[in-house]
Amino acid sequence: MSGVRIVVGHWTRSPLGEFTDVMVQFADGQRLLIAPNEDVREFVTATYTFDSTELVPVTFAAEPDGWRSVQAGDLSIRIRVAGPTVLGRALSIVPDAVSTAPWFCAISDPIARVVLRGVRTRGSAGGGRREYYGARHQHRVTDVSASWQGEDLGSLTPVTPPVTFGFGSTPAAPSVTSITTTIDS
Repeated sequence: MSGVRIVVGHWTRSPLGEFTDVMVQFADGQRLLIAPNEDVREFVTATYTFDSTELVPVTFAAEPDGWRSVQAGDLSIRIRVAGPTVLGRALSIVPDAVSTAPWFCAISDPIARVVLRGVRTRGSAGGGRREYYGARHQHRVTDVSASWQGEDLGSLTPVTPPVTFGFGSTPAAPSVTSITTTIDS
């Protein structure tokens, strides 16, 4: 089942507390949000676009051997996270208060568009709101094991074509990026 792109959002802090949601874009372009409850569904769909949503328990676990696991209904994912990317090393020298500030996201957006094709650090959050992504860390993903409805999704490949849930995509190279999302009303 090639062409499936998955974005896991593990929110350690949010207006709803800690939660994990999963955005899936299938090879045919269909976009699915998997959310643990109605509040999370409303929160995420207020900003991102989906063709359908599912409410099921969503669990996230960081294992000591570098693996991360997500269970979300019919979706099962295990990813191996390794050391920082080149961008991750560069981000580590920028103070979080700077890298997550909306003004910095506005300045870095044109650079991100060129260096990380499809990636945006600012854009529309819908409803007249602006959204900013302030990246703090980025690590390589070196392996994945994922299945949808019991069918293996195949090996790790670049995230192409870009996902279309919102105004920007993820980097093409599979990675785990820690970001602070700011939405201005």
